[in-house]
Amino acid sequence: MAKVSFIGLGVMGFPMAGHLATSGHDVTVYNRTKIKAESWATKYKGKVADTPCDAAKDAEFIMICVGNDNDLRSIMNGPDGVLSSATPGAVIVDHTTTSAIVAREMDDACRVQGLAFLDAPVSGGQAGADNGVLTIMVGGEETTYTNAAPILESYAKSQKLMGPVGSGQLTKMVNQICIAGVVQGLAEGVHFAQQAGLDVQSVFDVISHGAAQSWQMENRVATMNNDEYNHGFAVEWMRKDLGFALEEAKRGGVSLPITALVDQFYADVENLGGKRWDTSSLLTRLQALSPKK
Repeated sequence: MAKVSFIGLGVMGFPMAGHLATSGHDVTVYNRTKIKAESWATKYKGKVADTPCDAAKDAEFIMICVGNDNDLRSIMNGPDGVLSSATPGAVIVDHTTTSAIVAREMDDACRVQGLAFLDAPVSGGQAGADNGVLTIMVGGEETTYTNAAPILESYAKSQKLMGPVGSGQLTKMVNQICIAGVVQGLAEGVHFAQQAGLDVQSVFDVISHGAAQSWQMENRVATMNNDEYNHGFAVEWMRKDLGFALEEAKRGGVSLPITALVDQFYADVENLGGKRWDTSSLLTRLQALSPKK
């Protein structure tokens, strides 16, 4: 078993670190709000570090799952950051969804200090983290990935090396692009069925067995029809991810018209008070634009 540190105990990181501990690894955690780290340590019998620097000391693998590019830079480069204490030869695995640019920046900083770096964003949401069945998209060197893969198995249903550093983040962008279009289509379908006076559940029970089927349809129709939006990935985080995709597309001269449009629809949802609603809340925007029936 390995000596592992896990930095960032949000809705994803808390259970991910827990799976590492229950798999038998020696886990030390750090979280900006220490009471959450202490709660984790009580539940999983692990150790709590006072700083990212303390967490990284002597760790073979340093897993990070924080909010955005600047959070990652702070965790890595700050005066009490990971890079101030990580042992040469250690592997840093970043599960944060970031830009590909910052992934490459962190890789460069790690190489200077004899550290290995993988960008490894995840898909599967809180339920996937809770159940240890995440999909992990990895960028980095093959030897580094081969070394880290057995550790990632603690909370992965599927994992794959996609190419050099940055490739994991680019793959996650593709994931979010695809989800955005599917959820908007599903919201329009549900809204149309509601306005037409159809039994929504019956409609989707039928069409979910045909070509329209998707994970979103299987898992979100009932909650959308009941106006329940406290399931899964928040709108503000989806907008962050779509922003990365749109910025990358602009740099590469790639057209993403549907993604750009859905991003603006999510901005409308935020204006309705839905910053923390889950991504299926695109339906609320359509309802707000249409007369009640």
